[in-house]
Order: sequence, then C-alpha cells, then structure tokens
Amino acid sequence: MGRFIAEFCELCRSLNVFKSVIEDLLMSNFDTYLTENHDRFESDLFEWLRMPSIGTDSAYDKDVREAADWLATKFRGLELETEVIETCGHPLVYAETPAVDGAPTVLVYGHYDVQPPDPYELWDTPPFEPSVRDGKVFARGATDDKGQMITHVFGLETYLKTKGDLPIQVKFLIEGEEESGGAGLEAFLNGEYDKAVPVKEKLAADIAVISDCSQYAPGKPAITYGLKGITYFQLNLTGPNRDLHSGSFGGTVTNPANALCKILAALIDNDGRVQIPGFYDKVQDLSEREREQFASLGFSEEEYREELGVNALAGEKGYTTIERRWGRPTFDINGLWSGYQGEGAKTVLPAAAGAKFSCRLVPDQNPEEIQESLRKMLEELCPPGIEMDFQPFHGAPGFVLSLDSPFMEAASTAIEQGFGTRPVFVRSGGSIPVVNKFSQMLEIDTLLLGWGQDDDNLHSPNEKFSLEDFHRGIKSSCCLWDEIAKIKT
Repeated sequence: MGRFIAEFCELCRSLNVFKSVIEDLLMSNFDTYLTENHDRFESDLFEWLRMPSIGTDSAYDKDVREAADWLATKFRGLELETEVIETCGHPLVYAETPAVDGAPTVLVYGHYDVQPPDPYELWDTPPFEPSVRDGKVFARGATDDKGQMITHVFGLETYLKTKGDLPIQVKFLIEGEEESGGAGLEAFLNGEYDKAVPVKEKLAADIAVISDCSQYAPGKPAITYGLKGITYFQLNLTGPNRDLHSGSFGGTVTNPANALCKILAALIDNDGRVQIPGFYDKVQDLSEREREQFASLGFSEEEYREELGVNALAGEKGYTTIERRWGRPTFDINGLWSGYQGEGAKTVLPAAAGAKFSCRLVPDQNPEEIQESLRKMLEELCPPGIEMDFQPFHGAPGFVLSLDSPFMEAASTAIEQGFGTRPVFVRSGGSIPVVNKFSQMLEIDTLLLGWGQDDDNLHSPNEKFSLEDFHRGIKSSCCLWDEIAKIKT
C-alpha cells in the first residue's frame, strides 16, 4: 500500500509539472502572437479613433454608424455570431462566442461613442488624428472608451488564434449612446427590441466585465470593486410676487435667498454628517480589511491637497480622505442662484431662489427612501411666506462586489499575468449607471477592470491612453478567459 501511495504521489507531481510546462508554453504562445501583432493592434486602434463617433451631435450620425459597423466587422472576422441592433438612437453591437456546457459566461460591455472634443483650440493635435507622444496616444476616445474596450476584442482574438476554442462563452454588448444617456440600451434591456429572444435570456451571464475606469496609479493596476450611487435634486423657493427694494421691504417678508441658505445649511452638520432622517440607517460600513487595504495604498493627503489648490481638506469626521471618497455617503450643493449677480451693488430682496444638490450613496442606501425622507424634512424647514417646489431627478443605488468573489481572484491573476504585478482593490466615488442596470435587470455583478489613468483627460482636450497599458490590457483580457474557466458555476 505504501509503495502504491508513493507512486501515486509521484504521478501527481509529474502531472503538475506537466501542467505547468503546458501553461508556460501557452503563455509563450500568447506572448509570441501579441508581439507579432503589436503594430497591427495599434494601427487598428488608430483607424477606429479617426472615426468621429460623437453620439451627442446628429451631424456625426454617419460617423457613429461607421464606428459601429467597423466593430461589427471585427467581430465577424473572428467568426462570432454578430448583430447590429437598431434602436431609437444609435445601434447596439452584439456578438457572442458559442456556449460551453457547464462553463461560465462573461458579458463584456463598452461603448463606441465619444464626447464632443470642444474646445478644439486647447488640443495640441487634432482630436481625431491620433498622435503618439511619450508612449501615449492622444485622441478623443483613446481611453473613454474605444481604447479600453477594444483590448477585450484583441484579447479574444489572441486567445482564438493561439489556443482555439474558448473554455467559456463570451458575449459583447457595445452601445453608441453612453455619452448621451443610453436611451437605446435602456429600451433594449426593457425588451423593446429583438422580440424573438427575451433579453434576460439573450444576455444571461455569470459576470459582466467593463473597462471604462482607471488604474490606481502608474504601475498600480486596480480592480474597482465598488461604486457610489447617487440621488439628485432641485429645490425652488418663491416669496413675493416680484423683486423688492431691500430697504423698503426688508424685514417685512421672508427673503427666499435667506431661507434657502438656512435650509441647505440644516442638511449637513459641522462634522460632515448628513442630517436627513434615516440617512445612515442602511449604510454598509467599511470592513477592517477594506480600511487596511486603503491605508496600504500610500495615498498622500498633502499631495492631494496641493493638487486641488486648497489649504485644507474636509469631510465626515472619523474617516480618512480616501475612505470618505470611496466608502462614505456625502451631500454636496451643485448649483445656486438668486437675486442680483451683476457687477457692482443692487439692493434687491429677490423674489425667488433655487439650488441643485445631490447625495452620493453607498451600498444598501435606497435612493427613493432618502428622497421621501428629504421631502418631509424640507417641508418642515420651509418657513412661512415661502412656497417650495421640490424636484427629485435621477437616482441609483451603490454597488460593491465582495472581495471574496471567485471572479475577483480570477481577474487579479489575469491582471498579474498582463501587468506583471498584482492589482490593488479600490472603490470609486462616481457612478456607472449600466452596472446597476445589469444588477437589477440581469441579476449579475460586474468586474470593473480599468487600464487607463486618472489623468487621461477623459471628456477634456488632449485625451490620452498609454500604449504600454493598452497592450498590457490585451494580454490581461486574453488571460482572463482561462482564469474564469476555472470557476465552478
């Protein structure tokens, strides 16, 4: 029996060595293909970036369509089942590989539309003529989102050309209206198109992947595992039926501007705590693991303060700046108006005042519940002599993917293979609406794998993307399929 066990153990060791050799050989094949197609990948990217697919301007509708067709042609060239789905706006490009029994399915989302490049005069080179400087490509859409999204197409190509069939199914859903509200995608997810197959069945997946975010810093790839939600409001206050002379009428009627200031001041205290009743009841606190992870990132509050040009930082008492940015809910006034704002003085008692303000939310906070609680609070705060018009706008809950998710480990390993270092785990203070749509409508979580940098000038002149990170992203994507295939669903 002992001899049998020893021989069995030796066989297992041999198999593990054999497996390691095979994996190294396959990785070598990846690297060879990536090297051989290095210049071609860049050339294809530049060709796509030259298409001014500005989805917000109807003058560019032809160019938006050209970008969609270009992408569909790429998918068809890889023999993916491909559709260009017409919507009320710009088309969706959908493609999929064959299903694999018993294996996970991944849904890759991205967008091919771009922001308007205005103001043109602030660009060092034309926005739709890609220019390479210091190892970075400068063009509109370079990182948001053409450059990042296309890494997954090239990663899939690399896998298919070097290893053959995928061990999992990959679906692509790429829209052309992300920068203009996503009405077409919303209608599609609601089942208004493609009646033959229910959308939930068509897009069924175990995880979504989006690369429309950033690394933590140069040389520090990241997985964004949490996003804040949002709830947005406008408050209009009206008093007298016209602007009044502040000397003749001051002290006899309630000044809407004074009332507005008092109301807004009552919504947050001196310690940065939001005062809306029930606001913190469902807040998901940061775990000790998360706080330790954030503390290990080497974030400098002094450098952050200097970058922003302020002499002090502020926020909720008891939390670091990075914890407040990523893991705590906030209240901010986004716009204010009332009375005279021209040059010089005008002693006016304004007839109206208004403000736009919002709360960034963390997981488990409910935007609708907060909206109703706020409405009641404002009604109680509104003084006599003032009429209030409270207008809630959009809202979305926060998102967090467990650090213990097997998809998190798979993505970490793939990124390490592509970038040569393990990624850090970060949250974002911003929101990505489609992540919530996938969670609510498709009941799947999302891996947010960003290859860009925070200073890539998204939506601004001189948008850029590191070509080195572009190629690292392709390799990471290529490796991701194998890593996800190891997950039991």
